[in-house]
Amino acid sequence: MTELVLPPAKLFIGGEWVEAKGGTFASENPATEETLCEVGAASAADADDAVVSAQAALAGDWGKMSPRERGKLLWRIADALEARTEEFAQVETADNGKPIFESKYVDVPAAIDALRYFAGWADKIHGDTFAVQGPFSMAYTLREPMGVVAAITPWNFPIIQAMWKIAPALACGNAVVLKPASNTPLTALKFAELAFEAGLPAGALNVVPGRGSEVGQRLVEHPDIAKISFTGSTEVGRGLMKDAADTVKRVTLELGGKSPNIVFADADLDAAVKGAYNGIFYGKGEVCAAGSRLFVEKSAHDELLEKLVERTSRLEPGDPQHPKTRLGALVSKSQRESVLGYVDVGRKEGAEVALGGKPRDVDGKGYFMEPTILTGVDNQMRVAQEEIFGPVLVTIPFEDPDEVVTLANNSIFGLAAGVWTRDIGKAHAVAAKIKAGTVWINQYNWYDSGAPFGGYKQSGFGRELGSAALDSYTETKTVWVGK
Repeated sequence: MTELVLPPAKLFIGGEWVEAKGGTFASENPATEETLCEVGAASAADADDAVVSAQAALAGDWGKMSPRERGKLLWRIADALEARTEEFAQVETADNGKPIFESKYVDVPAAIDALRYFAGWADKIHGDTFAVQGPFSMAYTLREPMGVVAAITPWNFPIIQAMWKIAPALACGNAVVLKPASNTPLTALKFAELAFEAGLPAGALNVVPGRGSEVGQRLVEHPDIAKISFTGSTEVGRGLMKDAADTVKRVTLELGGKSPNIVFADADLDAAVKGAYNGIFYGKGEVCAAGSRLFVEKSAHDELLEKLVERTSRLEPGDPQHPKTRLGALVSKSQRESVLGYVDVGRKEGAEVALGGKPRDVDGKGYFMEPTILTGVDNQMRVAQEEIFGPVLVTIPFEDPDEVVTLANNSIFGLAAGVWTRDIGKAHAVAAKIKAGTVWINQYNWYDSGAPFGGYKQSGFGRELGSAALDSYTETKTVWVGK
């Protein structure tokens, strides 16, 4: 591994590095428990400065840029990021603990793809014309940028989640103030500098890491923020909605999940085992849409469980920077304690640990844990209802399609689901009845910049990706034209 190229302990506001009024905080490598670097800690006053900078960009060069020029610029930024894929991947892995395989071949490429996808939309966002009654010749609509958008992103997919918000917001002509998660702020800071160096006007993108209770709260309450795009826990999302109501902000939320992954007896069981494995252990299980509830038809349950345990038993935590590692470190000590706490809760509720369930380390350090499978689980148990956000899978048997649909929908969440069967008619019927924003058939955990993603119920509302995301970053103005 080459030496990490880390950002300075400052904020990125108005196209330059500035000292944080809130001091600094340490960014820790969860695989080694060592401090990577100090990070500027934004205060509420810094958030105010970032908003002023964004407003100046809208009134200046950024606001005057044509849609086609915006698209070309986003493409140049994507090219610049692609040229530095290795560098950004290494920093992402060091900051988050995920395997370098994921950062290099999934996360950074997905971020680049989002930039290019929305670059293509920049000059294709348009209104409509209408034949209207009365003393008018016509009416038409304009799609206009909202203004200053605040993006608040989580720690599990730092660069992907940042691009899912930044790319459509900029394509629509907004200016952005980004507050990345305090656990994983480094690639967001590096990206802001990269985008500026690629030609993004000063102030169009500002990055202000810091405590959610201070800088995040200020962005939510700020009267000059037009819209909040938030990805994080359902609990925090509820509070954000309440606080944003005081200024009637536009809000989109992508929140928690407890996604059902359903395997029927007529499925290709080997493919379903692979899908169940990837659905929960990819990303260390720190994935909002993780297939954390595995429903298996009773006649196939034991066979599938045996195959899944055998496959998972070969998955070993390892150094995240090693190219062959597929299970990295959980993001923090507190997150590992929370996940292990849920394993204990499951035991007390009557679940059996079929595999794993213990903390691990690599060379005596790091917040690693074993991949874990719990059986004997009832759908009403806490481990089946609450988001664990770690490499912990619960298995639940079922008898027929009606029963499993009822069980799958018996959750406050509705982010994603999977269905495994050779009967395509049954697959479509079950998919139609599942209350979730995404349903995968005979696959799991697949995303594309062109396909919308978001939740039902308490998994949030609004959509990221696809043309649907553009609706979240524009206002529609109707213009009436007299004769």
